[in-house]
Amino acid sequence: MAQRFGGRFSPGASDPKGTLPPAHPFDGKQPLKGAGRARFMGIAALLFLPAAFTGSPRQLMFGLAATALLLAAAFLTREGLKAHAAYDQRKVARRPAFPRKIFGSVLTGAALVAGGLMSHDGLLYPLLFGVAGAALHFNTFGADPLRDKGAEGIDTFQTDRVARAVDEAEKHLSAMRDAILRANDRQLEGRVDRFTAAARQLFRTVEEDPRDLTAARKYLSVYLMGARDATVKFADLYARSRDTQARGDYLALLDDLETTFADRSRRLLSDNRSDLDVEISVLRDRLKAEA
Repeated sequence: MAQRFGGRFSPGASDPKGTLPPAHPFDGKQPLKGAGRARFMGIAALLFLPAAFTGSPRQLMFGLAATALLLAAAFLTREGLKAHAAYDQRKVARRPAFPRKIFGSVLTGAALVAGGLMSHDGLLYPLLFGVAGAALHFNTFGADPLRDKGAEGIDTFQTDRVARAVDEAEKHLSAMRDAILRANDRQLEGRVDRFTAAARQLFRTVEEDPRDLTAARKYLSVYLMGARDATVKFADLYARSRDTQARGDYLALLDDLETTFADRSRRLLSDNRSDLDVEISVLRDRLKAEA
Protein backbone atom coordinates (compact mmCIF):
# COMPACT_ATOMS: atom_id res chain seq x y z
CA MET A 1 0.00 0.00 0.00
CA ALA A 2 1.32 3.44 -0.90
CA GLN A 3 2.17 5.69 2.03
CA ARG A 4 3.23 9.31 2.12
CA PHE A 5 6.74 9.88 3.40
CA GLY A 6 7.01 11.46 6.81
CA GLY A 7 10.00 12.07 9.06
CA ARG A 8 10.73 13.70 12.38
CA PHE A 9 10.91 17.16 10.74
CA SER A 10 7.84 16.74 8.52
CA PRO A 11 4.72 18.85 9.17
CA GLY A 12 2.60 17.39 11.91
CA ALA A 13 5.40 15.22 13.30
CA SER A 14 5.40 16.84 16.75
CA ASP A 15 4.22 14.70 19.66
CA PRO A 16 2.97 15.98 23.03
CA LYS A 17 4.68 13.06 24.77
CA GLY A 18 7.95 13.58 22.92
CA THR A 19 7.74 10.28 21.09
CA LEU A 20 9.83 10.14 17.94
CA PRO A 21 8.75 8.33 14.77
CA PRO A 22 10.74 5.32 13.58
CA ALA A 23 14.37 5.95 12.66
CA HIS A 24 13.62 4.81 9.13
CA PRO A 25 10.26 4.94 7.32
CA PHE A 26 10.46 1.25 6.41
CA ASP A 27 11.62 -0.18 9.74
CA GLY A 28 10.02 -3.60 10.20
CA LYS A 29 8.63 -3.62 6.66
CA GLN A 30 9.64 -5.62 3.63
CA PRO A 31 8.19 -5.35 0.13
CA LEU A 32 6.27 -8.35 -1.13
CA LYS A 33 8.25 -9.66 -4.08
CA GLY A 34 6.18 -10.35 -7.16
CA ALA A 35 3.04 -8.66 -5.82
CA GLY A 36 2.82 -6.35 -8.85
CA ARG A 37 2.99 -9.24 -11.29
CA ALA A 38 0.29 -11.12 -9.38
CA ARG A 39 -1.89 -8.01 -9.51
CA PHE A 40 -1.29 -7.75 -13.27
CA MET A 41 -2.58 -11.31 -13.64
CA GLY A 42 -5.89 -10.24 -12.13
CA ILE A 43 -6.12 -7.33 -14.54
CA ALA A 44 -5.18 -9.52 -17.51
CA ALA A 45 -8.05 -11.88 -16.65
CA LEU A 46 -10.50 -9.15 -17.63
CA LEU A 47 -9.22 -9.20 -21.22
CA PHE A 48 -11.28 -12.34 -21.92
CA LEU A 49 -14.57 -10.59 -21.15
CA PRO A 50 -14.99 -8.41 -24.29
CA ALA A 51 -14.62 -11.40 -26.61
CA ALA A 52 -16.85 -13.49 -24.35
CA PHE A 53 -19.77 -11.06 -24.35
CA THR A 54 -19.54 -10.22 -28.06
CA GLY A 55 -19.18 -13.77 -29.40
CA SER A 56 -21.16 -16.97 -29.55
CA PRO A 57 -22.56 -18.84 -26.51
CA ARG A 58 -19.58 -21.18 -26.72
CA GLN A 59 -17.19 -18.22 -26.50
CA LEU A 60 -19.21 -16.82 -23.60
CA MET A 61 -18.86 -20.00 -21.53
CA PHE A 62 -15.17 -20.47 -22.19
CA GLY A 63 -14.47 -16.76 -21.75
CA LEU A 64 -16.16 -16.64 -18.34
CA ALA A 65 -14.36 -19.84 -17.33
CA ALA A 66 -10.99 -18.39 -18.39
CA THR A 67 -11.65 -15.16 -16.48
CA ALA A 68 -12.69 -16.98 -13.30
CA LEU A 69 -9.74 -19.38 -13.44
CA LEU A 70 -7.19 -16.63 -14.02
CA LEU A 71 -8.64 -14.51 -11.19
CA ALA A 72 -8.42 -17.53 -8.89
CA ALA A 73 -4.83 -18.11 -10.04
CA ALA A 74 -3.94 -14.49 -9.28
CA PHE A 75 -5.48 -14.75 -5.80
CA LEU A 76 -3.71 -18.02 -4.99
CA THR A 77 -0.43 -16.64 -6.30
CA ARG A 78 -0.62 -13.54 -4.11
CA GLU A 79 -1.49 -15.61 -1.04
CA GLY A 80 1.39 -17.94 -1.88
CA LEU A 81 3.78 -15.00 -2.09
CA LYS A 82 2.64 -13.83 1.36
CA ALA A 83 3.12 -17.30 2.82
CA HIS A 84 6.56 -17.60 1.22
CA ALA A 85 7.60 -14.19 2.59
CA ALA A 86 6.49 -15.21 6.09
CA TYR A 87 8.44 -18.46 5.68
CA ASP A 88 11.60 -16.59 4.66
CA GLN A 89 11.38 -14.16 7.58
CA ARG A 90 11.41 -16.94 10.17
CA LYS A 91 14.44 -19.01 11.10
CA VAL A 92 12.22 -21.91 12.18
CA ALA A 93 9.18 -22.43 9.97
CA ARG A 94 6.87 -25.16 8.75
CA ARG A 95 6.19 -25.54 5.05
CA PRO A 96 2.79 -24.23 3.90
CA ALA A 97 0.12 -26.91 4.14
CA PHE A 98 -1.32 -25.89 0.75
CA PRO A 99 1.11 -25.11 -2.14
CA ARG A 100 -0.69 -21.99 -3.39
CA LYS A 101 1.78 -20.89 -6.04
CA ILE A 102 1.97 -24.35 -7.60
CA PHE A 103 -1.81 -24.53 -7.81
CA GLY A 104 -1.74 -21.00 -9.20
CA SER A 105 0.42 -22.31 -12.05
CA VAL A 106 -2.08 -25.11 -12.70
CA LEU A 107 -5.02 -22.71 -12.72
CA THR A 108 -3.16 -20.35 -15.05
CA GLY A 109 -2.63 -23.20 -17.52
CA ALA A 110 -6.30 -24.19 -17.24
CA ALA A 111 -7.37 -20.58 -17.84
CA LEU A 112 -5.30 -20.36 -21.01
CA VAL A 113 -6.71 -23.68 -22.23
CA ALA A 114 -10.23 -22.30 -21.76
CA GLY A 115 -9.19 -19.07 -23.47
CA GLY A 116 -7.74 -21.00 -26.40
CA LEU A 117 -10.94 -22.98 -26.81
CA MET A 118 -12.79 -19.71 -27.40
CA SER A 119 -11.32 -19.47 -30.91
CA HIS A 120 -9.98 -22.99 -31.68
CA ASP A 121 -12.07 -26.08 -32.17
CA GLY A 122 -9.20 -28.49 -31.64
CA LEU A 123 -7.34 -29.19 -28.40
CA LEU A 124 -3.76 -28.99 -29.66
CA TYR A 125 -3.22 -25.24 -29.60
CA PRO A 126 -5.21 -24.62 -26.38
CA LEU A 127 -3.17 -27.31 -24.63
CA LEU A 128 0.05 -25.76 -25.90
CA PHE A 129 -1.14 -22.36 -24.61
CA GLY A 130 -1.91 -23.93 -21.22
CA VAL A 131 1.42 -25.70 -20.88
CA ALA A 132 3.31 -22.56 -21.86
CA GLY A 133 1.32 -20.41 -19.46
CA ALA A 134 1.80 -22.81 -16.53
CA ALA A 135 5.53 -23.03 -17.25
CA LEU A 136 5.90 -19.25 -17.46
CA HIS A 137 3.94 -18.81 -14.22
CA PHE A 138 6.14 -21.35 -12.43
CA ASN A 139 9.30 -19.76 -13.82
CA THR A 140 8.13 -16.28 -12.75
CA PHE A 141 6.88 -16.97 -9.22
CA GLY A 142 8.69 -20.19 -8.35
CA ALA A 143 7.50 -23.02 -6.15
CA ASP A 144 6.19 -22.93 -2.60
CA PRO A 145 8.49 -24.07 0.23
CA LEU A 146 8.24 -27.85 0.23
CA ARG A 147 10.13 -28.66 3.43
CA ASP A 148 10.32 -27.41 6.99
CA LYS A 149 13.10 -24.98 7.82
CA GLY A 150 15.31 -25.13 10.90
CA ALA A 151 13.27 -27.96 12.44
CA GLU A 152 16.04 -30.56 12.61
CA GLY A 153 16.43 -31.86 16.16
CA ILE A 154 13.51 -29.79 17.46
CA ASP A 155 10.43 -31.28 19.09
CA THR A 156 7.65 -30.96 16.52
CA PHE A 157 5.02 -30.76 19.25
CA GLN A 158 6.73 -27.73 20.74
CA THR A 159 7.20 -26.06 17.37
CA ASP A 160 3.51 -26.60 16.57
CA ARG A 161 2.55 -24.94 19.86
CA VAL A 162 4.81 -22.00 19.06
CA ALA A 163 3.44 -21.73 15.51
CA ARG A 164 -0.14 -21.60 16.78
CA ALA A 165 0.73 -19.00 19.42
CA VAL A 166 2.61 -16.82 16.90
CA ASP A 167 -0.21 -17.07 14.34
CA GLU A 168 -2.71 -15.92 16.97
CA ALA A 169 -0.39 -13.07 18.00
CA GLU A 170 -0.03 -12.00 14.35
CA LYS A 171 -3.82 -11.76 14.13
CA HIS A 172 -3.82 -9.34 17.07
CA LEU A 173 -1.13 -7.22 15.40
CA SER A 174 -3.05 -7.17 12.12
CA ALA A 175 -6.19 -6.07 13.97
CA MET A 176 -4.21 -3.25 15.61
CA ARG A 177 -2.85 -2.03 12.28
CA ASP A 178 -6.28 -2.17 10.66
CA ALA A 179 -7.91 -0.32 13.55
CA ILE A 180 -5.36 2.52 13.71
CA LEU A 181 -6.06 3.35 10.06
CA ARG A 182 -9.44 4.70 11.18
CA ALA A 183 -7.66 7.40 13.21
CA ASN A 184 -6.31 8.89 9.95
CA ASP A 185 -3.01 9.87 11.58
CA ARG A 186 0.20 8.95 9.77
CA GLN A 187 2.37 9.26 12.87
CA LEU A 188 0.15 6.93 14.87
CA GLU A 189 0.32 4.40 12.06
CA GLY A 190 4.11 4.59 12.10
CA ARG A 191 4.14 4.24 15.88
CA VAL A 192 2.04 1.08 15.72
CA ASP A 193 4.39 -0.26 13.04
CA ARG A 194 7.34 0.32 15.37
CA PHE A 195 5.64 -1.59 18.16
CA THR A 196 4.80 -4.34 15.66
CA ALA A 197 8.51 -4.68 14.84
CA ALA A 198 9.35 -5.00 18.56
CA ALA A 199 6.64 -7.62 19.06
CA ARG A 200 7.83 -9.64 16.07
CA GLN A 201 11.36 -9.63 17.46
CA LEU A 202 9.93 -11.45 20.48
CA PHE A 203 8.14 -13.86 18.13
CA ARG A 204 11.40 -14.71 16.39
CA THR A 205 13.13 -15.26 19.74
CA VAL A 206 10.47 -17.73 20.83
CA GLU A 207 10.52 -19.50 17.46
CA GLU A 208 14.27 -20.04 17.71
CA ASP A 209 13.86 -21.68 21.12
CA PRO A 210 10.35 -23.11 21.67
CA ARG A 211 11.17 -23.64 25.36
CA ASP A 212 10.72 -19.88 25.81
CA LEU A 213 7.02 -20.11 24.97
CA THR A 214 5.96 -20.57 28.60
CA ALA A 215 7.76 -17.41 29.70
CA ALA A 216 6.42 -15.40 26.75
CA ARG A 217 2.89 -16.77 26.44
CA LYS A 218 1.18 -13.88 28.24
CA TYR A 219 2.98 -11.41 25.97
CA LEU A 220 1.75 -13.24 22.87
CA SER A 221 -1.83 -13.51 24.11
CA VAL A 222 -2.94 -11.37 27.06
CA TYR A 223 -0.84 -8.26 26.39
CA LEU A 224 -1.41 -8.24 22.65
CA MET A 225 -5.12 -8.84 23.08
CA GLY A 226 -5.29 -5.88 25.48
CA ALA A 227 -3.28 -3.74 23.06
CA ARG A 228 -5.65 -4.68 20.25
CA ASP A 229 -8.74 -3.78 22.27
CA ALA A 230 -7.20 -0.48 23.41
CA THR A 231 -6.27 0.39 19.81
CA VAL A 232 -9.79 -0.31 18.55
CA LYS A 233 -11.39 1.85 21.25
CA PHE A 234 -8.85 4.66 20.82
CA ALA A 235 -9.20 4.72 17.02
CA ASP A 236 -12.98 5.01 17.24
CA LEU A 237 -12.74 7.78 19.87
CA TYR A 238 -9.98 9.73 18.14
CA ALA A 239 -11.68 9.55 14.74
CA ARG A 240 -14.71 11.32 16.22
CA SER A 241 -13.21 13.78 18.72
CA ARG A 242 -9.47 14.20 17.88
CA ASP A 243 -8.87 14.13 21.65
CA THR A 244 -5.22 15.11 22.22
CA GLN A 245 -5.23 13.74 25.77
CA ALA A 246 -6.38 10.34 24.55
CA ARG A 247 -3.73 10.47 21.84
CA GLY A 248 -1.00 11.16 24.38
CA ASP A 249 -2.22 8.36 26.64
CA TYR A 250 -2.27 5.93 23.74
CA LEU A 251 1.26 6.86 22.67
CA ALA A 252 2.42 6.38 26.26
CA LEU A 253 0.83 2.92 26.22
CA LEU A 254 2.69 2.04 23.03
CA ASP A 255 5.93 3.24 24.61
CA ASP A 256 5.37 0.97 27.62
CA LEU A 257 4.44 -1.98 25.42
CA GLU A 258 7.45 -1.56 23.15
CA THR A 259 9.81 -1.27 26.12
CA THR A 260 8.27 -4.32 27.80
CA PHE A 261 8.42 -6.51 24.69
CA ALA A 262 12.01 -5.47 23.91
CA ASP A 263 13.05 -6.15 27.52
CA ARG A 264 11.42 -9.60 27.44
CA SER A 265 13.27 -10.43 24.20
CA ARG A 266 16.58 -9.42 25.79
CA ARG A 267 15.86 -11.47 28.90
CA LEU A 268 15.00 -14.57 26.91
CA LEU A 269 18.21 -14.23 24.91
CA SER A 270 20.15 -13.73 28.14
CA ASP A 271 18.57 -16.83 29.69
CA ASN A 272 19.44 -18.85 26.60
CA ARG A 273 23.04 -17.64 26.86
CA SER A 274 23.13 -18.58 30.55
CA ASP A 275 21.88 -22.08 29.73
CA LEU A 276 24.60 -22.42 27.09
CA ASP A 277 27.29 -21.25 29.53
CA VAL A 278 26.13 -23.80 32.10
CA GLU A 279 26.21 -26.62 29.55
CA ILE A 280 29.71 -25.63 28.40
CA SER A 281 30.96 -25.32 31.97
CA VAL A 282 29.60 -28.73 33.00
CA LEU A 283 31.04 -30.43 29.93
CA ARG A 284 34.47 -28.84 30.42
CA ASP A 285 34.50 -29.90 34.07
CA ARG A 286 33.76 -33.49 33.05
CA LEU A 287 36.50 -33.44 30.44
CA LYS A 288 39.00 -32.13 32.99
CA ALA A 289 37.94 -34.76 35.53
CA GLU A 290 38.44 -37.59 33.05
CA ALA A 291 41.74 -36.18 31.83
